[in-house]
Amino acid sequence: MLFSSGIHAQEEMTVDTSRNIILLKETSAGITLHTQGWGLKFNKGYHKTAFRKRMITIEFLEMQSQKQIRTINPYFTNSKSYVYGKLNSVFILRGSYGIHKQLNRKPYWGGIELRFFYMGGLDLAIAKPVYLYILKPISPLGYEYSITEERYNPDEHFVDNIFGRASFTKGFDELSIYPGIHTKIGLDFDYGVYNSKVKSLEVGVILDVFARPVPIMAFNDPNYYFLTFYFSFNFGKRYN
Repeated sequence: MLFSSGIHAQEEMTVDTSRNIILLKETSAGITLHTQGWGLKFNKGYHKTAFRKRMITIEFLEMQSQKQIRTINPYFTNSKSYVYGKLNSVFILRGSYGIHKQLNRKPYWGGIELRFFYMGGLDLAIAKPVYLYILKPISPLGYEYSITEERYNPDEHFVDNIFGRASFTKGFDELSIYPGIHTKIGLDFDYGVYNSKVKSLEVGVILDVFARPVPIMAFNDPNYYFLTFYFSFNFGKRYN
């Protein structure tokens, strides 16, 4: 009996009594993987009621073209890989505001709490031009080359004279900005053991729309919008 009572006492000590307390504030960060790249995010939440909270989210992510393919110059064994036809590396800064609605409450012993959310806000797409190493023949027979660093030009640079990608830092003084808006909906699966700790998997869909088309690839029409599916892992804390 004493042994049995000791076991029950230890089990009771592991119960998270904070589940009976509404923690009004929440801060978390996470990493996002989506159908056209990846990104980082920061979340700030405020509970309006026990079942509804306001959420502010800041995200920074890359946006790749679905048609881009990495390749190399087959005529040079030491050439560097690059994406043929890529005009710009594109990144998006998002600021979102929305509502999370609780669909079920997590039992005291653990489990998963499910929330539905809808959010929207402003976008800022940043396009950095792609620079490449270009081969320039310096002998009449074309056996000797010099290598220059040039901004990709689809009218002058082809698979036979591109040696590879140049430094990523090249082109930051030539950024182009494209303002836009976005909306997203999804589900948030909170699987954390303790109510004071944020551990969740977020799954959803996002539509980004821009006033001017955002050019990524040279041989495709520029994008006025991006429709992406994503999931993200969030970690943080809840407090008062």
